[in-house]
Amino acid sequence: MNVSPTQWSIAETVSRVKSGEVHASKIVDAHLERITERRDLKAYLRVLDTDARVQAAAIDGKRSAGQPLGPLAGAIVAIKDNITMPGVPCTCGSHMLENWKPQYEATVVSRLKAADAIIIGKTNLDEFGMGSSTENSFFGPSKNPHDPTRVPGGSSGGSAVAVADYQAMGSLGSDTGGSIRTPAAFCGIVGLKCTYGSVSRWGLVAFASSLDQIGPFGRTVADTSAVFDVIKGHDTHDSTSMHLGNGRPTPEKLTIGIPREYYGEGLAPEVAASVNEERVKLEKLGHKFVEVSLPHTKYSIGVYYVICTAEASSNLARFDGVKYGHRTKDATDLLTMYRKTRDEGFGAEVKRRILLGTYVLSAGYFDAYYGQAQRVRSLIAHDFRKAFETCDCLLTPTSPTVAFKIGEKVDDPLAMYLSDIYTTSINLAGIPAVSVPCGKSSAGLPIGAQLIGRAFEEHVILKVAEQIELN
Repeated sequence: MNVSPTQWSIAETVSRVKSGEVHASKIVDAHLERITERRDLKAYLRVLDTDARVQAAAIDGKRSAGQPLGPLAGAIVAIKDNITMPGVPCTCGSHMLENWKPQYEATVVSRLKAADAIIIGKTNLDEFGMGSSTENSFFGPSKNPHDPTRVPGGSSGGSAVAVADYQAMGSLGSDTGGSIRTPAAFCGIVGLKCTYGSVSRWGLVAFASSLDQIGPFGRTVADTSAVFDVIKGHDTHDSTSMHLGNGRPTPEKLTIGIPREYYGEGLAPEVAASVNEERVKLEKLGHKFVEVSLPHTKYSIGVYYVICTAEASSNLARFDGVKYGHRTKDATDLLTMYRKTRDEGFGAEVKRRILLGTYVLSAGYFDAYYGQAQRVRSLIAHDFRKAFETCDCLLTPTSPTVAFKIGEKVDDPLAMYLSDIYTTSINLAGIPAVSVPCGKSSAGLPIGAQLIGRAFEEHVILKVAEQIELN
């Protein structure tokens, strides 16, 4: 083993574990050492070293006994800390749930374990998934491994850092408006936002239920696909999850759309140039490009922040200090207890979104804001359906810029929200998208290209992503 196991692909790891060339325990030890060395990046909120060693020993025991091993045997996977594991604190990056230990296991975690993946820890995130930089975590920000003075993106920043910095082979995040794809772009890895309903949300602490979707990170498209293949599919615990068929065959030569609205004002020249280089490469492979229009894109940020805050206001009402989570110690009556508990337990960005959401749902404003946002959401989804009448998928930048400095946008919420200008509409439409590395800026910072597909056609965009990766 001249190369550390932390640098192996998932396929290589599974092959070596199944052949007996290496013990899963050795792979765990290498990753735990790497995590300790690089703890300054704050990828993890909790390292499950004992549990990981127990899982590895069980895998090694099965192999020694000649029992079959799963498709992710020995692969080291990290889990965003808004996905539940029984008896393991699930903080959601918040003081409100700092000591909460759920009693049930998320379906995606159960499926990873059944595939013999090794869960090594819970990763850092923006509080309750609300943010684009992982600076909103109660436990402090994660740092970009390419430049620790910069953000890793958010809200799944810790999951992206863990994979990009070789502290895990794959990881799970959640994507409500770009929370997988933006960190993937900023950290130079692959991140898949799956079709709404393709992966069970059972065990994901809800932020905005009609937008949230669990998805995988990997250093390569193949690694990301391997994790997705394990976690996808119908779950009786989640009524929004779907039975997935094989889908249509992927044509060898695709027609790829270029949405003109994604290449205008605000797009950094270096990002535009890198994505255009990938277009040229794909054209040389025989793919055809057409220009398409998504005319309601300009409304996507406004629509997103009406809908997601409304759903957050409703979902987060359950955190009141009564049954679980933080409870203030300084209250003499019930109403004061509610108020002080929520004031102490939630951070500034969560409070901002709860207030916005409560406002747009309030009497006299519901139809003007929330009702109208849902109508425009339908128009945004229609734009994508119309575009897909003339193309198989779309190619866009993932983010208008590379990773920005820590603290640069903290005091300017609108500037922070606009970081997700190219990602939120995909969640509103419920369709899949993947971010794949497509070069670096002059400062050496990663740039991501985004491929957007029809509902349940992850295989199509992953194929194109792999071609970008290999050429």
